[in-house]
Amino acid sequence: MKLLLTSGGVTNPSIRSALVRLLGKPIDECHALCVPTAQWGHPMCGPTSVRGFAAAEPLWRHLSGLGWASLGVLELTALPSIGAERWVPWVRGADVLLVDGGDATYLCHWMRESGLADLLPSLPDTVWVGVSAGSMVMTPRIGAYFVEWPSAPDDRTLGVVDFSVFPHLDAFPQNTMADAERWAAGIGVPAYAIDEQTAVQVVDGAVEVISEGRWKKFGP
Repeated sequence: MKLLLTSGGVTNPSIRSALVRLLGKPIDECHALCVPTAQWGHPMCGPTSVRGFAAAEPLWRHLSGLGWASLGVLELTALPSIGAERWVPWVRGADVLLVDGGDATYLCHWMRESGLADLLPSLPDTVWVGVSAGSMVMTPRIGAYFVEWPSAPDDRTLGVVDFSVFPHLDAFPQNTMADAERWAAGIGVPAYAIDEQTAVQVVDGAVEVISEGRWKKFGP
């Protein structure tokens, strides 16, 4: 897939331009599926925030509220019970998957259980836009610092990319650059700390940081 891994979504013109390039056409001509699943694994999320994401309420203006041609919901926890013959065509018919934040280990679990993780390699033209946990799930590890799901066996995630992501840099008192440096020291892979104005784009293995804000790479 074409990956646009963000902390806060499509928050500035640079990230928006990158998204349009990945899509290959204007946003208002693209069909999107929202993936809210990570929210269920995080104590700060719940029915109200899931509804807000799906309804493209103002708080989600940088993700579901960008002005898509159509907007649907793909709830991964439901997929194992309905069969791939139903949901796989939905995914293949989408231009972009909008994957919201929450807990990345919970999202990872349901990506595997649903079969979506196995489908990803067959979607070379589909764009994955992740916010927070929706970005972190593509990395090898998130660090115990970010695990909120009590049933998580550890901090490992899908490992689609070979680096980890520390999101929300400077957005919270506990997400300072010093916090990111301590986190990176124990993560064991290259890593990026990114703020709400930064994205990491990955296409065919090529990594590019797109930013109008603050970020830092740790490791080689």
